Formats: sequence, structure tokens, C-alpha cells
Amino acid sequence: MTKNKQLLSPLSILMIVIILAAIATWMIPSGRYDRLSYTEGNSFTYNNPAGDVALPLTQQTLDSLKINIPLANFKDGGIKKPVSVPDTYKKLEKNRQSILQVLQAPIKGIYESIDIVFFILVIGGFMQVFNESGAMVKGITSLSRTMKGREAWLIIILTFLFCFGGSSYGMAEEGLVFYPLLIPIFLAAGFDLLVPVAVIFAGTQMGTLSSFSNPFSTIIASNAAGVNWTDGLTERIILFVLTSSILIWYIVRYAVKVKKDPTASLVYQLQGVVSTQYTLPEHAENEHTRLNTRNKILLLQFFATFIIMITGVVFYEWWLLEMTTLFFASAILFALIIRLKENDFITQFIDGARGLLSVALIIGTARGVTIILNEGNISDSIIYYAAGFAGSMPPALFIVVMLMMYMFFTLFIASSSGMAVLTMPIMGSLAMMVNVPGREIVNAYLFGMGIMGFITPTGLILPSLALTNLSIKTWWRFIYPLLIILFVVCAIALIIGIFIK
Repeated sequence: MTKNKQLLSPLSILMIVIILAAIATWMIPSGRYDRLSYTEGNSFTYNNPAGDVALPLTQQTLDSLKINIPLANFKDGGIKKPVSVPDTYKKLEKNRQSILQVLQAPIKGIYESIDIVFFILVIGGFMQVFNESGAMVKGITSLSRTMKGREAWLIIILTFLFCFGGSSYGMAEEGLVFYPLLIPIFLAAGFDLLVPVAVIFAGTQMGTLSSFSNPFSTIIASNAAGVNWTDGLTERIILFVLTSSILIWYIVRYAVKVKKDPTASLVYQLQGVVSTQYTLPEHAENEHTRLNTRNKILLLQFFATFIIMITGVVFYEWWLLEMTTLFFASAILFALIIRLKENDFITQFIDGARGLLSVALIIGTARGVTIILNEGNISDSIIYYAAGFAGSMPPALFIVVMLMMYMFFTLFIASSSGMAVLTMPIMGSLAMMVNVPGREIVNAYLFGMGIMGFITPTGLILPSLALTNLSIKTWWRFIYPLLIILFVVCAIALIIGIFIK
């Protein structure tokens, strides 16, 4: 049975979302909170529609503005972006987004995310040059023979590692580099294309849901809410273990079923036979050639590149510039080891970059949604009206509604740090009024963004699906039962949390 029904491409889906966001700017009242930002030196900068005003760099300034954040959180760099000032929402004249702004949005998004775009393109070149060496095929073939009959353990180990990466230091975009490596491994093991997406994307996303030390979400959000990031750490660690175990069980259960009966694959049932560029040659599985010294050196360098990347991000504050440079340098080293001619190197590198061009464009276009909302001045309005709706609720209901609100906010604001500085000062003040601990507001933010991050088109799911040629319908059919389980688990955890002093 094959399914030939044409489905919308990720770029088309994102353009529809941009159009819907533009329509929203015609329907939702425009408004904005004032912002406060730290200025290097001896002052704050207070920004409102009338302009910028310098304010003293003191705790009294923060207290007078009802910003429940210690001054040290600004001085030590814990909060770098402007934060919203509670009770300062003002309606603005509508800035309705037109057809011109809709067309400009994806282009502006690519401009703003050019660092990620280049990172993706360089990864494509890196992988293509490595593939040219033949070491990947031999290495994967050797691993497949070694793990034969124990493939489930490969899923368990890798899923846990991706969950840990997401929870500990915010692994997200970095996960994209693993698809060319793991897709052929899982296909050779008899699984379908959903398995690598579940292991890599769902693994890192599940980790961000229970982030126990993620500097891009937990620490920034805690600082912006005026609580110590270690407050609630035990609860998040417990949830990390629980949700990671649930995900591993969920993936293994599906993978084993597909291995036993390939027609049980959701990919096969909904899309038929799906091709991918990341497959082993047909004769590879029958080869029993031992890895030679050169292949071992190349594989060692390959894995060392990823280890260096993770070490740099975790310990030396590396980000996209440093990671992109690392993969570019490693690609050059590959070429030198295999004695690839200069013209051949350039050709292979460009071919690899071309293969991931659509992924890079998807990431840039997704940023266009946020641009439309911000330029239409409705991002703050959505938060203002949501806060007003929840302000008079009892604590248990309030915290569950906060969870659902953050799930809703994530459809519009995919950046975890952006969400934190925009909402935490507002929601943190609101939590004090209804007697809810600040740590639970941070947890509601983490859990809400974590759950909705599995499906929001402005996140990394569309680039992940583009790498595997899967449709959003296939992914939705696979993931929605897990999202229901996660919502129930997270809601119970939050309700228990508000009664723990």
C-alpha cells in the first residue's frame, strides 16, 4: 500500500502560519509593556513608547517598578535581554501587517537567523566530505553487525543522552547534525524514519521540558522571576527521570513493533515508501571488511568533533560561530586525510550544503512568525489578556492554566530566553498575588514550552522532518498520545509543587 497524496511542505506550512499571524494583527488590540534593560556602566535603560530614559542602577529602582529580580542578576550577566515591566501595558495604535510585510517576514527571518543558517549549511558540507571518505558506511555497517539483536539498547542509550543534553545545557539546534549519522543506522536495524526523529528531536525536546540546569531557559527564567534557579531543582530532576523513561518506553515500543512488522510503520501507512539521501549502499550490509587504520582515524576525528562541540558549549560558552568554525575546520582536515583534491573538496562541500539548504530556509522562515507578531505589536497583548484571565483563580487551577498558557504562547514565541524575559516578570508578580511559589511559575513555563515544542511549527520539528522527508501528519499521529501523557504528568507535578513550601 502506498500513499501518494501530496501534503504541504514545511515552508508552505510556515507561510500559512505567517499569514495567520498577520491576520491576528488586524483582530487583536495592539499594545506593549515598557522594558527595562541593563546598560554596561552605572544605569538601567527604561524604554517606553515615548523613548529611552536612564534610571539609577539600584535595587530601589527595581523595587519601585515592581520587578522582583535581584540587582545581581543583571550585573552578573544572568539577564541580558530587556525585561517587561509589570503593570505598564499600554494600548498602541494598530500596526496591521499587510501583504508586503507577509512577503518580507521570511526574508527578515533569514536575515535575523543567518548564524543558524550558515551553521546548517556548513554541517551539510562537513557530512558530505566525511561521506566521501567511505568511513561512515564502513563504521555504520560494523556497528550494525555489533548491535544486531540489541538495537533497542541503542535507542535507550542515545535517547537518554539526547534528553540529558537538552536538560543540562539546552541542546537543540546541535541535534540536527546527528541525523545523517543515525538515520542509516536505524534504517539498517530495521526501523523506520520516525525512530531517528524520535530519538534526536524528541530526545532533546523532552530534555528541555524538564531542564534542570539549562542556562537558556531555567536559569534565565528563574532570574527573571526573582527566584534562585536551584529552587525546584529536585522536582525537575525527578521529572527528568520520569519523562525520559516514558519517552524511551514509547520509542522502543514503537520501534520493536515496526521491526517485527514493517507494515505497522506509521510512515508506511500514511506516506508509503519514503526515500532518504542518508542510506547505506545496498551491498554495504553484506560487507565484512574490517576497519582499516585510515577509517579508524577518520571515525575518531568525526566523533571527536562532536565531543569538542559539546565541551565548548558546556564549559566555554561556545555558540553558533564557534561551532560552525569547528565543523568547517574538521571538513578541511577530512579532505587532507583522504587527500581530496581542492576542486573535489569544494564540489563535495557545496553539494552537502545544497542538501541542507531547505532545512536552513525553514529555520529562517520560522523566525518570520515572531517578526510579524512583534512588528504588529500583539505579542505583549496576548500575554496581557492571558494574565488578566488567570489572575483571580485559586492556586491549583491557576498553575494548570499557566501550563496551558505557556503551551499557547509557544505557538508564537519559540525562543526560550525570549519567552522568559518577556513573561516572567509579569507572571512572577501575578503568582505572588495568588500565593503560588515562583519556582512553579518557572516550571509551568518549562513544561508548557516543552510539551508544545514537540509540534510548534516555529520550533525545530519542521527542519527535523525535512531532513527525513516525513510529513507533519505522520509526526502528529506518532506523537499526540505521548503529549497527552506528558500534559497529565506535568499538571500533577505542578499541583503537587504549589503545596510544597
